[in-house]
This record gives sequence, structure tokens and C-alpha cells, in this order.
Amino acid sequence: MLRAFVIFLFSIILFIGLGSAVLDAVYGGGDAFPDRTNAPSLEPNALELVADLPYPPGNIAVTPQGRIFFTYHPEGKPEYNVAELVDGTPQPLTIKSEQPVELETVLSMRVDQQNRLWLLDYANHGSGVPKIVAVDIETMELSHYFEFSSDIAPLGSHLNDFQVDASGRYIFIADASILGLDPAVIVYDVQEQSARRVIENHHSVEPDKFIPVVEGQKMLMFAVFAIRPGVDSIALDRDGKWLYFAPVTEDVLHRVPVANLLNQELPEEQLLASIEAFATKTMSDGITTDNAGNIYISDLEHSAITVLNTQGELSTLYKDERLRWPDGFSFGPDGALYVSASALQDVMLKPASYIAEKGPYQIFKLQTDQTATPGH
Repeated sequence: MLRAFVIFLFSIILFIGLGSAVLDAVYGGGDAFPDRTNAPSLEPNALELVADLPYPPGNIAVTPQGRIFFTYHPEGKPEYNVAELVDGTPQPLTIKSEQPVELETVLSMRVDQQNRLWLLDYANHGSGVPKIVAVDIETMELSHYFEFSSDIAPLGSHLNDFQVDASGRYIFIADASILGLDPAVIVYDVQEQSARRVIENHHSVEPDKFIPVVEGQKMLMFAVFAIRPGVDSIALDRDGKWLYFAPVTEDVLHRVPVANLLNQELPEEQLLASIEAFATKTMSDGITTDNAGNIYISDLEHSAITVLNTQGELSTLYKDERLRWPDGFSFGPDGALYVSASALQDVMLKPASYIAEKGPYQIFKLQTDQTATPGH
């Protein structure tokens, strides 16, 4: 309810302050994104059902031991937000802590190499207190808690997705800023409990003016507000050398050296100059990498998973109508690529009865010929 109110409030303010013509110029309009999929390398029967769910899943994290954690997408109005699949049945996640841990809207989660489950709460687009917490997977006890200040995650922000480096010290967060239109990458130092906004006001984090079209539906709110997040897709290569990132409707996947992101003494102009346009991509939501350096990209418009190799060449791994808005990725211990199908075209601004009617919603997995550390 609060999410809808915040969105409505932003719309009213913008209509009054800008006028409908200006609002359409800023938030609306756009072209069709090119279809870059081709014949998939995997057969239709390669897709294996992991779970049918009553609400749309958001992101997913699989541990080296095979435990499967996931979020119910906040837009789906779930009874609870964070869950674990136990014998194929979703169970709400309980965090053990001396003080109750209040989470509002957790979308993204990751498992790090220190056996912690990280949860990122975007707090209803910054209308609450955005935070990141970590849970010890063995004990389910709270092991880290941090609230982002309003200068790092202001009203209108959307801390959408993130990556944890191999050391477990540094976390890279994509602020898609769907409402605020001020996207950036946030670098969080777990040890120092400090955060910085970087790559702000740069073309690499700002969306191209395309309108997503999913199963024939244009993703428009109030018939004018295009669902066009800023930087959203974000992934680390397995060597920790590059951070790859892009807005959903961006035509190109960019990358930046991790060393430059961590160097606080590096002048901003040098950091921005080190950003590379790596390769042309499909319209993307979740992305991940494997040990060989391949980048997996969910193509929400065409129910597909595409792959960029180390030379930046794009191919289609899998394509199937059952992948309704493929969203989050996680490799599992068996080399399988797990993927959530959030079906957001049937969820955003829809009543609970409509969302239930379009269920069940799925988590799937695909067996690949590559290896990758689980959880990413």
C-alpha cells in the first residue's frame, strides 16, 4: 500500500510541478528495443522446475550446500518477503537477533564466500530506511546490520541489486532510482561500515529511452510513466577484476575496474574515464558470471537467457515462454543456473486478486557446461 502511495505522490508532484507535457518528456515516451536473441543452444526440456510459488519471486541465492533462499518480490504483495525452500516448500526466513530486525522491501540477496546471506532492503524507494543485513547461514543469527543515510539512499532511490566481493568486505550496489532519476553505484565497506555514491550523473548508469514490452504489454504506469530503471543489472567477474553494470533498457553493458572503485583517492574524472563499453546486450534484468568469464543476461522481453562470452559476443542460451520475466540468477553447487521468473508484467500495480489469478510463479534451473561459485 505504501509503495502505491509513494508512486502516486511522486506522480501528483510531478504533474503539478512539471506539467503533463514535461512529465511525458522526462518519464514517458520511448522506442522498441531491438530483439537480439537467436536460436537457443539448449533444448526446451533443459528447463527444470524447482518450485511453484503463490507469489512472484524476486531474487535467489543458492548456497554451496544446496540450500535455496529467495525473496518474494515486494510488488507481489506477499504475506512475507524473504524465504527458504525447505523440501520444496517455501518457509519464512527467521533471523535470530537480540533486537528485532525490521525489513520492509527486500528484493536482492546474495550468498558470500564467508557463508553469510546478505539481504538488501530498498525501503519502499527510500521512503523508509534502506539497509543491508547479513545472516550467518549455519546459525541464522544476525552478523551485520547497516542503515544507509539519506545522502546515500535518498527518497526516490531504489537499491535494486548488489554484488559482494570474494573477501566479503566490499559490496557494490546498483541504485536504479526509478522515481528519483538519480542512478548511481554505491560502494559499501563492510569493515568500516561506510558507503559512497560513485558513477553518478553518468550516461553508463542512465537508461536509454526504450519502453519494455513484455508479452505484448507496454510497461507504463498511469499510461505515461515508463518502467525504465537506471543502473540495475550488476555483476562481478569471478576474478574480482571487473564490475559489469547496466540499466535495464541500456543498449550496452559497461564495466569498470574494481580497483578504481575502491581507490578513494582516485579523482572522479579518472574513475569515469576508466569505464568501458564492453558489449551490446539485450534488455536485461538479472545478470551473473561463471568461472570462465561468461556473462549471463536475463532478457525480460523475450523470455530468454543470453550469454556474452569474454570477447563480447552475444548468443542465446535458452528461450521459453515459461520464463515469464526472468529476473534473478544464482549458480548452485551442481553447476546449475537457477533463475526466478517474476512475471512483473502481471504484478506491477495489479490488485492482489489479479496477481493470485496469474499464479503460480516459478523458480527454475538449467544445467550448464560451466562451473561457478554458488550464490552469485
